Amino acid sequence: MSAQQTIHVGGEWRSAASGATREIIDPADATVFALVAEGGTEDTDAAVAAARRAFDEGEWPRTPVAERAALLRRVADLLQRNREALGALESRDAGKTLEEGRVDVDCVADAFRYFADLVMNESGGRVVDAGSDEIHSVVVHEPVGVCALITPWNYPLLQASWKIAPALAAGNTFVVKPSEITPLATVELIHLLEEAGLPDGVANIVTGAGDPVGARLAEHPDVDLVSFTGGLSSGTKVMRAAADSVKKVALELGGKNPNVVFADACESDEDFDTAVDQALNAAFIHSGQVCSAGSRLIVEESMRERFVGELARRAEKIRLGRGTDDGVECGPLVSPQQLAKTEEYVASALAEGAVLRAGGRRPEGEGYEGYFYRPTVLDQCHREMRVVREEVFGPVLTVETFRTEDEAVALANDTEYGLAGAVWTADPGRARRVAGRLRHGTVWINDFHPYLPQAEWGGFGKSGIGRELGPAGLAEYREAKHIYQNLAPRPVRWFAG
Repeated sequence: MSAQQTIHVGGEWRSAASGATREIIDPADATVFALVAEGGTEDTDAAVAAARRAFDEGEWPRTPVAERAALLRRVADLLQRNREALGALESRDAGKTLEEGRVDVDCVADAFRYFADLVMNESGGRVVDAGSDEIHSVVVHEPVGVCALITPWNYPLLQASWKIAPALAAGNTFVVKPSEITPLATVELIHLLEEAGLPDGVANIVTGAGDPVGARLAEHPDVDLVSFTGGLSSGTKVMRAAADSVKKVALELGGKNPNVVFADACESDEDFDTAVDQALNAAFIHSGQVCSAGSRLIVEESMRERFVGELARRAEKIRLGRGTDDGVECGPLVSPQQLAKTEEYVASALAEGAVLRAGGRRPEGEGYEGYFYRPTVLDQCHREMRVVREEVFGPVLTVETFRTEDEAVALANDTEYGLAGAVWTADPGRARRVAGRLRHGTVWINDFHPYLPQAEWGGFGKSGIGRELGPAGLAEYREAKHIYQNLAPRPVRWFAG
């Protein structure tokens, strides 16, 4: 198997300067299906230098907004053209189902189109009233410069697009470092940017490990902004590394997300079915490897046994397998490390008194040679348990209960994270009250997981700094500049001489 040239610097595809390669593993059967370049510090420095030249000397930052927007729309069209191939690649690389991969491609295309529309609909700047007809004062926005974009393994293409689309719309150049576990779809996205006509040096990619590639990007003095999506411990390292050069930092660091279900949301059989179905979706989509997964079910005590019993019954029936196979509802975990981590969390929960209601094991038999783990429901959990406090990033759902609205809100907010959460109730007043009190960046009412490219995404607390998507997602990639023009200059005479 020959290695792909997956490092792209200044318009040129190349191997790693060291010649090193990395095996890409199919998580469904633990076999090698691709070899990619394993970049290092030398490759990273070359990519940053190319992006720096393209920003300082190239045409892209000065390209008219209409032309930048047109290119983003061409990229969206190319993504739709390649939807099946990209969806299949995401499925094999990350382990998700083929339908999830297809949906990801659609969402990526939507993001490119949204940021194209956003920059086209903006005015030329915000006029500031200086209190005099002799002064013209305006605030304009300019690109930050060279952006380092570091993306996670769970949604490779989607998370890359949330950074690349606004960075390009604003007129920046960038170096993207995809996860070393799942780099392939991001490599294909760079090919599509080339095909769409993006000038050389604007988009650069270095495939390789977080240390040294990501670490070097975070500390590099010629990088103006670093945007990172990943785990809390890695995010704090990025922030420390970026501090010496005082670059802009945007961090999305995951969550421990509550799904609060009041009894009045389940009074009819249809409503009960919907709430249980959505609790399964919240916890087990992509095997729980989702930053916004509803991994904490907080259910009213009066309906606990009925709700959890049905939830556990359905969880045991979820069909596992290779994501591209017909009928499969849930794929494998992404790596043996993630599988071992999930097993360790479940073991610790049981040791701390949790009651296993479903799952808690690897599936057996042919077709499960990869990193599979049964969707798991842990009942009678409490806040002192590690599995309730820490992000598992696996198919593990914990169950806590409450009796009053205040208790439900307190439990939902009792986390160092604050990315997303949901409330299920038939009472409109309660829905508004609880949504208003939850300290999370996204709150769903009687739903879970949908997002809109027009609406900001990000969290409170240790879920990160800054926002992606929406107008604020574009603002992350810009600097504000105040231009003050005196139309009738005259001497001030501050100094007598």
